[in-house]
Amino acid sequence: MSSDTQHQPWRRLIDLLDAGDREALEQGLRDLSALEVVRGVSRLSEDQRSTLLAFVQPDQAAELLDRIPEAQAVDALEHLAPETAARILEELPSDERADLIGEIDEAEAEAILAEMPRVQAEELRALAAYPEGTVGSLMFSEYLRYDMAMTAGEVLADLQQNGERYAQFDVQYGYVCSLEGRLAGVLRLRDLLLARPARPIADLIISNPHRINADADLRDLVAFFDEHRLFGAPVVDNDGLLVGVVRQSAVDHAVADQSEETFRVSQGIVGGEELRSMPVLLRSRRRLAWLSVNVLLNLVAASVIALHQETLQTVIALAVFLPIISDMSGCSGNQAAAVSMRELMLGVITPRDIGRVLVKELTAGLINGSALGLLLGAAAWAWSGNPWLGLVAGGALAINTLVSVCIGGGVPLLLTRLGKDPALASGPLLTTVTDACGFFLTLTLAAATLSHLS
Repeated sequence: MSSDTQHQPWRRLIDLLDAGDREALEQGLRDLSALEVVRGVSRLSEDQRSTLLAFVQPDQAAELLDRIPEAQAVDALEHLAPETAARILEELPSDERADLIGEIDEAEAEAILAEMPRVQAEELRALAAYPEGTVGSLMFSEYLRYDMAMTAGEVLADLQQNGERYAQFDVQYGYVCSLEGRLAGVLRLRDLLLARPARPIADLIISNPHRINADADLRDLVAFFDEHRLFGAPVVDNDGLLVGVVRQSAVDHAVADQSEETFRVSQGIVGGEELRSMPVLLRSRRRLAWLSVNVLLNLVAASVIALHQETLQTVIALAVFLPIISDMSGCSGNQAAAVSMRELMLGVITPRDIGRVLVKELTAGLINGSALGLLLGAAAWAWSGNPWLGLVAGGALAINTLVSVCIGGGVPLLLTRLGKDPALASGPLLTTVTDACGFFLTLTLAAATLSHLS
């Protein structure tokens, strides 16, 4: 492999695609590391990515889909023929299939489902129907399920007959249900192997196992696994019917994805995941939707300065401290917002706890605001030789810190109550309010003590 293709793996993939040699292409993909595959496939054009997935075997195409970002995987599936997309999806675990189908355009998703076996398609529709963030959206359907009336010998015979298919499952337990489909217990494979063949599995199960409802949200699921140290848990519907199994690892991934999404929103990346391989107009439109609002909000903050222009012209030294006051207050507000968003995610607080949150933030804000105000006030006094300038700068920072932590701590709860993303609190809204308050407090205090400053 040349140095150029080694550092730019997509070039080698393009060359192999152009050559039309499937065997060489599949081997080329196996020769690349996991990171090189992601980098290489991500740098291909939309058409090249879809051609690659259609060209290789379905199991290898599924492996590629599992590695690349979900946004690229969805886009690639939408550009494939429905029968090709269906064959690839069939190679993925049910929870990953449901995630992808749920993101695909509805008409195209139905066209893909129409190419799948009827039972598998209905199962996938049911999984994809669960709202994002619920237990149902994280569960999978590849598990061992047996009837209460079966014997140990019948279960062992089933395991032997379907060993090749079950080998793809994450098998640790079997789930035993009543004739109506209600979860009755969990069957440990060790107990099964040591039992007499004629013994009913009803005698071997762990009755009334821990379970969780499919409609529960991510916070409930996190609390469930914190309380019960399990690798996985059965999922039931409102009637107690077994509908799937959820892994602890799926919860960890979901929490990480939620944290990433919160960070993106807080930084102004709205509308979902953004990758530079996406169309430039789409990326620009998403960013402008946020930046244009930010411009208007910043004009509000700037107008505060304009109203106190004469004071600022008289005491030009204030210009040195305005950005410090707004920046430090913004940092304090972001800290408070981060704690509120984390506590909301964990279920520690609800929007009704806003009074308690404000009291807690006022206490911390009073201490931190006083400490920061004293530091900045001392610095301003030492720099200018005027204690009144220190009083203005330090006092403005102390008061603005109180304001910012109350906004940062309380606004995420208000946004949650309104059904909005609480991460919006740490964006332009918090920045603009703390900037405007900081400018207002500084210039108002300066105007009140102007005779001592000039």
